Amino acid sequence: MWELVKAGGWLMTPIVVCSILALVIIIERSHTLQFNKVAPSRLREQLITRLRENGDIGRTQLMNVKEKTALGDILATGLLYRQYGLESMTMHMQNRASVQVHQLEKNINMLGTIGAIAPLLGLLGTVLGIISSFLAITDGAMQDPTMLAAGVSQALITTAAGMIVAIPALVAYRYFQRRIIDINAQFETQAGLMIQELYDYHLLASTQPSTSSSRTSIEDSIVQERSFGALDSDKTSIAAV
Repeated sequence: MWELVKAGGWLMTPIVVCSILALVIIIERSHTLQFNKVAPSRLREQLITRLRENGDIGRTQLMNVKEKTALGDILATGLLYRQYGLESMTMHMQNRASVQVHQLEKNINMLGTIGAIAPLLGLLGTVLGIISSFLAITDGAMQDPTMLAAGVSQALITTAAGMIVAIPALVAYRYFQRRIIDINAQFETQAGLMIQELYDYHLLASTQPSTSSSRTSIEDSIVQERSFGALDSDKTSIAAV
C-alpha cells in the first residue's frame, strides 16, 4: 500500500488527506443522524400525556427535554411559548427547527466538496504523469523503459486513488442529504400533531374555555330578554288605553 502511495507522487498526499476526512465525517454523521437520537418516536405522546395529567410542565423539565434531542428542542420550545398564543408558539418552533436542521447539515457540504475535488486531483496526477512520460521520452527513455513506466504508473495510480475516494464520498453525501430531508419532515409532522392535540384537548391558551366570558354573555342575554319584555308590556298598556 505504501509503495502505491509513493509511486503516485506528491499528489497522493492531498488525496490521502481527503480520504481520511471523508471517513471521519461519514462515521460522525452516521452516528449523529440516527432517528432514535434525533427524533424519538414517543416523545410527543409523552409530553402531551404529562401535560394532560398535570395541566402544565415545569420550565426545568422542558429545558431538560430541549437539551436531549433535536425534536425535544423544537417541541419543548413550543410548549414554553404556548401561553403567548398559537402564532408565537409556531414562530419559535420554526426558528428552532431551522437551527436544528443547520446543525444536522454540519460537515455535509465538506463531504460533497471532497467528492468533487478528489477526481480532479486524480486527473491532475494523470496529466502530470503523462507530462513526465513525454519528458522521459525526450530524454532518451526509449533505451530505458523504466523511466517511461514511472510516469504512466503515476498517472494511473492517482486517477484510481481519486475515484476510490470520490465515489464513497458522493454516495454518503447524497445519503445524508436524504436523511436530513426525512428528519426535517419528521420535525414538521411531530410539531403539527402536537399543535393539533393541544387544540383537541383544549391545552392552548386561546382554546381554553373562559368562564368569565361565558358568564358575561349569559348576563347580556338576560338583560336583553328583560328589555324586550319591558317593551312588550309598554306596548300592551298603550294599546289598552
